[in-house]
Amino acid sequence: MLAFIDQIVIPFLNGLYGAVGYVGVALAMGIESAMVPLPSELVLPYAGFLVGDPTQLEPLTHARWEFWIVVIVATLGNTVGSIIGYYIGAIGGRPFLERYGKFLLIRPHELQIADSFFQRYGPATAFFSRLLPIVRTFISFPAGVARMPIGKFILYSTLGAVPWSIALVWAGEQLGANWVDIRHALQPFDLAIAVLVVLLIALFIWWRLGTPGWRRRSSAGADG
Repeated sequence: MLAFIDQIVIPFLNGLYGAVGYVGVALAMGIESAMVPLPSELVLPYAGFLVGDPTQLEPLTHARWEFWIVVIVATLGNTVGSIIGYYIGAIGGRPFLERYGKFLLIRPHELQIADSFFQRYGPATAFFSRLLPIVRTFISFPAGVARMPIGKFILYSTLGAVPWSIALVWAGEQLGANWVDIRHALQPFDLAIAVLVVLLIALFIWWRLGTPGWRRRSSAGADG
């Protein structure tokens, strides 16, 4: 992980921020929120580090970065990326799952359950998911598949991105040159969440294949 950070992520962010300044923060957060795993746990602390020491960027030497401008552009980038992820789910993901979901062990009525869930709990889900590593990157897709009202999705997703952006930018500013320690601190949580997701997927597959309905359909298919 450290080699990946030092050799790829940091040079990428340094070049991006150095070339377009604040816009680079918005672009990086947009990429992350559009379901591309560019971790905001690196994007935002590094931007916070530059708030305290902008001379690290050669093209922007001595150009001062403002804390709240970084937070605002990061939140805007998060929102734009989230909208992209939402419409990928709504336009492409929904028809795909309706047609091929059975091959992924997703039954039609479960899409209706997802619809009902996001209708009822969508605002809270959109808000709190923005405070969770990994989950925050991909939550837009299921929200789009479930056709959560786009206005509510944008509002609560944006509200959830604000404290996340403030916390990580502030932490990067406070830690200064040691800002990468944030990533070390968050790694166990990333791993724990990833393991939990894998276990839940495995349990879902095991439970689904073990249900009588699926066994009957499998047997009928084999007999046919």
